[in-house]
Amino acid sequence: MTETEYPKPAMSGDTVVVRRHGRAREVLLIRRGREPFANAWALPGGFLEPFERPEDAARRELAEETGLRLHAPFTLVGVYGEAGRDPRGWTVSVSYVVLLEHDAPTVTGGDDAAEARWFPIGELPPLAFDHDRIVSDALVLLG
Repeated sequence: MTETEYPKPAMSGDTVVVRRHGRAREVLLIRRGREPFANAWALPGGFLEPFERPEDAARRELAEETGLRLHAPFTLVGVYGEAGRDPRGWTVSVSYVVLLEHDAPTVTGGDDAAEARWFPIGELPPLAFDHDRIVSDALVLLG
């Protein structure tokens, strides 16, 4: 029996963090510090390390890029792997949402995020990759 080689995508974990701020809801975004999409707003997230679970990668990247370490449950939003979603090549994102029922601690950009900031849901800027779709799907899931 011969072993067959299969193409392998790059895998990432991304998180939509939503907090209640008074009566409004806000979404946490990072401003990318490098290409692709340098200076564009995006969800916190990044590539999995070898044999890392997607949720663990999403939590790690959230902490690295925003300083936010959450113990709240992460709910799966979806798996996104459409062709062309990432100019670096075939990338599949496992995306999560977490809802904070209170104001979160201060966030700050770190690692490859130049900035981290909360945006009211009605005032989201254009997002890199297909993150606008992921945010939309997450908000539908939250109701």
